[in-house]
Amino acid sequence: MQFMLIFSCQGKLRLQKWHVPLSEKEKKKITGGLVKPILAQKSKMCSFLEWRDMKIIYKRYTRLYFCCVIEDQDHELITLEIIHCYVELLDKYFGSVCELDIIFNFEKSYFIFDEFLLGGEVQEIPKKNVLKAIEQVNLMQEEAGTTCSVLEEID
Repeated sequence: MQFMLIFSCQGKLRLQKWHVPLSEKEKKKITGGLVKPILAQKSKMCSFLEWRDMKIIYKRYTRLYFCCVIEDQDHELITLEIIHCYVELLDKYFGSVCELDIIFNFEKSYFIFDEFLLGGEVQEIPKKNVLKAIEQVNLMQEEAGTTCSVLEEID
């Protein structure tokens, strides 16, 4: 996977994860050019597009589009499954994920993505393993927060 974009029905970028080295100017140009043809697609149309020299796989979930750009040798249906697994992980963590969850908890969304995919390749297949890693990080953050608040009270 070269990169993944999550954007709203209005074309507002909510999350982006790049696995190819590009300048910010190039990323903005690609993002702007990529969002328009996807939003123009009718809901009954295929979720695969060829745009420029890129293979685009996307899926709409409620008010968000999850879009992946893959290499020629990568399989489209596997990429759709990866998108679906990522959305399921977000759903399990946030409890029916919505656009606001991603906006206000983008660091958790990135963390879940990084636990699931590393460098554009699937890292962990069992969702239970990914969720367990997320729970462990949450516990460590809570313990660190408790320690900080105890230290603040001592001062």
